[in-house]
Amino acid sequence: MTLFSEPNNIAIIIQLAVAPVFLLAGIAGFLAVMSGRLGRIIDRERVISRRLAKLADPTTALESHQEHHVLMKRAFITNRAIGLCTYSALTVCTLITALFIDDIFDLGLAMLVALLFILTMLFLIIALILFLLEIRLATRTLNLAREVDDED
Repeated sequence: MTLFSEPNNIAIIIQLAVAPVFLLAGIAGFLAVMSGRLGRIIDRERVISRRLAKLADPTTALESHQEHHVLMKRAFITNRAIGLCTYSALTVCTLITALFIDDIFDLGLAMLVALLFILTMLFLIIALILFLLEIRLATRTLNLAREVDDED
């Protein structure tokens, strides 16, 4: 047990854990942004659903159905990104735990720690790509709506 044989080891492990903790804070901020976007998508979908229930004009109904489809796609993408960020945060927590367990029991978990960090980054990279896709989809939809308004 190296933790108790060297009193300074705990301080070193805490120093090693600081970088992943900052990463965890960044992921938490990103989760907050994406959750806010998902909330707005859901609110807009509720408005569209109520509108669809009352519409009689086929042209307006078609436009509302198209918007509904885009909103569902955006919600799906955002939900996946949130899931991947959550997985990323969980692997960061596991990484930090592995650092301490490795020091306490001297298990030689350096490879596991490296793999957890790589897995964390992969989850985060894919989540960021999905976030970018959702933003592009939202922007494209906004641009299409402007073009329709300009034609009227």
